[in-house]
Amino acid sequence: MNIKDIIEQKLADVILNVFQLKDIKLEIQENKTEFEGDFTIVTFPLVKQLKKNPESIGVELGEALTEQTELLESFNVVKGFLNVKVKNQFFVDNFKSIANQFDTVEKKNSTVMVEYSSPNTNKPLHLGHIRNNLLGFSVAQILKEAGYDVIKTQIINDRGIHICKSMLAWEKYGQGETPDATHTKGDKFVGNYYVKFDQEYKQEIAQLVAQGISEDQAKKEAPLMKEAQKMLLDWENGDEKVRNLWNEMNSWVYKGFNETYKRLGVDFDQVQYESNTYILGKDLIQEGLDKGVLYQKEDGSVWCDLTDEGLDQKLLLRSDGTSVYMTQDLGTAVERFKQNDIKKLIYTVGNEQDYHFQVLFKILGKLGYSWADQLYHLSYGMVELPNGKMKSREGTVVDADDLMQEMYAIAKSKAEELGKLENLTEEEKNANYENVGIGALKYFMLKVDPKKKMLFNPEESIDFNGNTGPFIQYTFARIQSLLAKANFEQKEIATVELNQSEKELIMQLANYKIVVEKAAEVLSPALVANYVYDLVKTYNSFYQSNPIMNQEDENVKQFRLSVSDLTAKTIKKSLHLLGIETVNRM
Repeated sequence: MNIKDIIEQKLADVILNVFQLKDIKLEIQENKTEFEGDFTIVTFPLVKQLKKNPESIGVELGEALTEQTELLESFNVVKGFLNVKVKNQFFVDNFKSIANQFDTVEKKNSTVMVEYSSPNTNKPLHLGHIRNNLLGFSVAQILKEAGYDVIKTQIINDRGIHICKSMLAWEKYGQGETPDATHTKGDKFVGNYYVKFDQEYKQEIAQLVAQGISEDQAKKEAPLMKEAQKMLLDWENGDEKVRNLWNEMNSWVYKGFNETYKRLGVDFDQVQYESNTYILGKDLIQEGLDKGVLYQKEDGSVWCDLTDEGLDQKLLLRSDGTSVYMTQDLGTAVERFKQNDIKKLIYTVGNEQDYHFQVLFKILGKLGYSWADQLYHLSYGMVELPNGKMKSREGTVVDADDLMQEMYAIAKSKAEELGKLENLTEEEKNANYENVGIGALKYFMLKVDPKKKMLFNPEESIDFNGNTGPFIQYTFARIQSLLAKANFEQKEIATVELNQSEKELIMQLANYKIVVEKAAEVLSPALVANYVYDLVKTYNSFYQSNPIMNQEDENVKQFRLSVSDLTAKTIKKSLHLLGIETVNRM
């Protein structure tokens, strides 16, 4: 428990004893004013109930807190604001209590499933996937730290017309080449053929338009599109040749994906494939018809009417009996709750799918699944680079691997410029460049509230000053250097007289658990990112104004080293929740 919570508890007791008022919660702020005191208590909410002026209420509260608790050293009242100075010993005791805050996690005995990534197997992962993966993985880490059991999952979109386009292009133009033979990463290799299909398809459309056919008709009549559609039918009918090609090309892609995931530092506990799940949900259709939740049109198609919910009518089964994405998602959700004892399911998907998930959750509720209100769409804004938007078909997507390599290169260039890693081996230097470069990417992505659209600037993200990953990693490295120089060993903490900067740092350290709980509640890694940035700023201010190595009082020196050590541990733990590694030298 931090000092603010202790004051809040004591204050509630005093308000009950003095004013006989229950469940009154006054705002308590860390004091940033010129008036003496560690915290300011806002008394105005009591004015109406007590019919007294705020100054007299402040004085009564201050006197009662002094008499009835061991908390206060002094207090003063300014225009109804009660400024309280907390006894030094409370800060020292609070520090001792939070020194071991990472040793245990209070289990919630509840399992949450987090879905993220969920790529298509016709192209490599791109910049948008990076935000998706980093966000989903970090949310999973934060939920674990808050005491939940977590299952990280993805569903791979490995079937459909887009997959057939890559397959057909390779069959027609690939001349048997493979990723190994061409020294190309598997997902990039297949993605190149997706782009090739689009190029050839556009040429066919142009030729047909030149012959006097309308563009819309040309898109349907183009031979390549007809061949791709036939390939999809052959796949659905289990054609051996098509299935073999599909399996082989997908295996190239999965190998490539796994390399990207490894470098990005994300992983999964479960993986589902759309080729296995696309038939799920069809049995739910009959169930919905029997319950009168769904209705069938004359052509045999099945729909759900959500107009009463402020939505539209949603197609769930086509007249030819084939399912749509919504049907698959219904079935997949039911399957996940059947196979796993989960209390909540979080979908990490971009905000262009907001409507889809509103409909999905409503239909599951109508079908009578009690867990439908435990489904959550972690909707996030799109990522853009300074030079604008991206298009997969045209091959203008910002490739995830290329971006990570660029981050590594920028980190290497800046480190060489600063000349701080001369004594390391080449292997150690490369690990350092990687951790700083990828860490900068992750921090820049995660410090922004998920709901906001964001502009990612690689150069700006690797700045050793300001709200960046390298700035935070640098402070951690500086503390490691300090602790090594001092031959620091943890000892029993003696009582020392604390100054304001030491108190502020202790209060920041005590907020870690509160921030984690809040971040888990609202599913926002941005809270953790901005917490650790504020902690680093507070520590740097403390470091500048308090001598450590030159401190003659051994108790004070040991205390400041202990505070530095806990700060480093808190930085490391916070960065870990964001999927970011620390470095010991920069």
